[in-house]
Amino acid sequence: MQKRITIIQGHPDQSPDRFCRALAGAYAKGAEAGGHKVRRIEVAELDFPLLRTQSEWHDRTAPEAILLAQDDIAWAEHLVFVYPLWLGAMPALLKGFLEQALRPGFAISGEVAGTDWQQRLKGRSARVVVTMGMPALVYRWYFGAYSLKSFERNILKFCGIKPVRESLVGMVAAKDGKGRGAWLAKMETLGARAI
Repeated sequence: MQKRITIIQGHPDQSPDRFCRALAGAYAKGAEAGGHKVRRIEVAELDFPLLRTQSEWHDRTAPEAILLAQDDIAWAEHLVFVYPLWLGAMPALLKGFLEQALRPGFAISGEVAGTDWQQRLKGRSARVVVTMGMPALVYRWYFGAYSLKSFERNILKFCGIKPVRESLVGMVAAKDGKGRGAWLAKMETLGARAI
């Protein structure tokens, strides 16, 4: 069955040789070959300020770049987030983007304790692809994949996005052409299956 997929590539470096960009491209290639519709958001190319107060998050209208990104997120049935692990978490630019995009009125509404609470992104699934310099098993078992779990539980599922699947790409700097090629092929396969 055809799906609408939005890929959010969250590496803050606009350099075309970043592996995150290649992984996102491979997923898109596989998805398009599988008959799915694909839109892409390159967070590093967007112009938006960081939010500094609760009132900015609640009351200020989102900038034009964020409104366009929200359209792509709302359109999607499946979201793919690709980013590197920096200091144990997602890069600040991606976190700033999520704070802007997933604001009240778009991703959530009402009061958590109130009766009108709504997760406005229900019905969407997601895949989170995280690259890192350490072995993925070390991140998962020794560090407990803390930041990934926080992203899944406190942001995605909070907005109603589930199921959330993950791909952890470890030892990125040490990967040669064969290792990188295997991951690109895997992303194409996942894209074709829209999972």
